[in-house]
Amino acid sequence: MAHILIIDDEKQIRAMLRQMLEFEGYEVTEADDGKKGVRSHSEKPADLIITDIVMPEKEGIETILDIRKISPAVKIIAMSGGGRIEPETYLHMARSFGAMRTFAKPIKMEELLKAVRELLSV
Repeated sequence: MAHILIIDDEKQIRAMLRQMLEFEGYEVTEADDGKKGVRSHSEKPADLIITDIVMPEKEGIETILDIRKISPAVKIIAMSGGGRIEPETYLHMARSFGAMRTFAKPIKMEELLKAVRELLSV
């Protein structure tokens, strides 16, 4: 069973993703900011990480960079609803720093699930 780490400061997003992924049979761990997410991944490495970009403590780009130092090959999906700039700008940066798939919020769950399945089957 693949282990997925969800990093997002929005409790409702984490709960929705957890429910969907656990229903599909994945083991899910959550963190509410990038700092906790990096620590969680260090303690129990995930097969795939889904991270938000705009978060307190440690934002998603920095989180992706730190995770890449620990696990260069881990699969990463980034998501963003934007902030001071449009979500696509954040997502472009996330791709350039190692996110394999990116999604603007609100996310279409069936598309996210398809990306999870594809990345974990490689």
